[in-house]
Order: sequence, then C-alpha cells, then structure tokens
Amino acid sequence: MTNTEMLNRLKLLSGEEDLNTLTAYLEMAGDAIIRKAFPYRDDVLTVPVKYQQTQLKVAVFLLDKRGATGETAHNENGISRTYGGADIPDEMLRDVVPYVGVLSGGGQ
Repeated sequence: MTNTEMLNRLKLLSGEEDLNTLTAYLEMAGDAIIRKAFPYRDDVLTVPVKYQQTQLKVAVFLLDKRGATGETAHNENGISRTYGGADIPDEMLRDVVPYVGVLSGGGQ
C-alpha cells in the first residue's frame, strides 16, 4: 500500500482531515512497529508490508486517544474510558515478531 493510500485509509477510519496530523500519527505508529520488529537495527526505516494494517490500527488508536494521554478513568453519558498508560498497549503489537539475525565477522 502506498503512503497516500495509507493516509486516505487513516483519514477514513479516524475522521481526521488534517494531512499533517495524519502523517504524524502514521509515522509514530510506524516507529513503534519498527522498534518492536527490529530492536537492534537502526537502518530499518520502513514498516514491512505485513504490518501495515497494524500500523493503521495503532495510528487510529493514538488519534482517538488524543487529549486523554495517561487518563486512568473517565465516565460521561454512559461512556467509560480507562487507560493504564500513555503508550500503545502491548496487545496492539502482539503480532509484531522481532527480527533476529546473526552478525558475521565474529560479532564486530
């Protein structure tokens, strides 16, 4: 999926219209996935295709949570919200499998 397609889907899923905001949240979600999938590599800058749907889900989650970072409880008109922390829940990234490789040349 191209970056434009990702942004259009995120716009549709979140209801957010601002392109800069959508881009920022898509990048934050992508960064979280890359850090989990490649914890010991700094050269990976693109989310693998198989994790693009996860990237969209995480970006929508982050957009929906704006202004309520770290909120531990909120009840209003029958709607109840509770957040255990200010970060992405581990459950959202459970399908992201860390890449493991072996260094050649004696580990140097």
